[in-house]
Amino acid sequence: MKIAKCKGCGKPIIWIRTPRGKSMPCDPEELCYWVGSGFQDKIVTPNGEVITCKLNGDIQNATGIGYRPHWATCPKSKDFKREAKL
Repeated sequence: MKIAKCKGCGKPIIWIRTPRGKSMPCDPEELCYWVGSGFQDKIVTPNGEVITCKLNGDIQNATGIGYRPHWATCPKSKDFKREAKL
């Protein structure tokens, strides 16, 4: 995986292609995630699926490994939000 730099904050990012063909910037660190009801975190799997999950729990019961979307950690993420089309 090629590591790039965020144009907003300068931190390392990777690009993961979603099933719809869009590229999503993610933090490069792999994280364990747990799927269940009522969770609010997001994770991007290596094959590009975006899953609602939690990012802490018993490691033996982890659902899988993925990457946190960079917009969740970037202090400049609001600078990249697109206006909604009417």
